[in-house]
Amino acid sequence: MKILTTQTIGLLQKIAADEELALEDGARLLAQAAIGDGRIWLYGIGELDAVVTAALLGPDPLPKAKRLEPTATDDWQETDRALLFARFSNDAEAIRLAEQLQAHGVDAVAVAALVKDEPGLADMATVFIDSKLSRPLVPTEDGRRIGMPTIITASFIYYGLRVLLDEILAEYE
Repeated sequence: MKILTTQTIGLLQKIAADEELALEDGARLLAQAAIGDGRIWLYGIGELDAVVTAALLGPDPLPKAKRLEPTATDDWQETDRALLFARFSNDAEAIRLAEQLQAHGVDAVAVAALVKDEPGLADMATVFIDSKLSRPLVPTEDGRRIGMPTIITASFIYYGLRVLLDEILAEYE
């Protein structure tokens, strides 16, 4: 537990320090839809759908947010923005979705661990936020690693965006 706690706290601190500008840019991009006539489309690949559920139904919901349905492209408008969560930046499903959004003129914030030499989402998204979680955090006695808190890092990034967005909206009012 001590190793998991130490490693997780260190990872969150690294995200806060290294991704500060990307978080601010992401919040500004999402604010365009929240202030204007757009919607904020949310999508999480696999287990990261939990962050989407929290953003829609949790105690700090994202304003003007809706769950993105990849087949409902007729609902997307250029005034909309999207927030995508994937485990890694080379996730094929996330890349396909980012391409679809681009084709419809929807700017996206993508959150994933950057895979070097295969950036994918990092090149496609208007704003990319690196979750820094490229492998499990805790070494085991037999040499494996376990404990990859993807939902924790994605939630931390979501709440960072949410807090910054709230500041932007308060200034706008």
